[in-house]
Amino acid sequence: MGDEDKAVIMVMGADRIGIVAGIAEALAEDNVNIVDLASTKMSDLFVMVLLADLSSAKEDISSLKSRLEARGRELGVQVVTYHYNIFKVMHKV
Repeated sequence: MGDEDKAVIMVMGADRIGIVAGIAEALAEDNVNIVDLASTKMSDLFVMVLLADLSSAKEDISSLKSRLEARGRELGVQVVTYHYNIFKVMHKV
């Protein structure tokens, strides 16, 4: 898996049951593997950052981004997806 096959996915919103499961399910439906995951709860705010392997994905990143945003709306959270190379340039990782 090279950098061209990775995405950074950030999930933020009010904590509730099913957020991790809902996002993981959406990724699994598209054959996207979660390589790394960090999450925290700050008071009532839930924040999760995932590194995903897109090398076997059924959709391109643009379609995946739209689908994750829709799933986020269903779950009551905001989901932001960046191609890994874009994220690196934006944040000079």
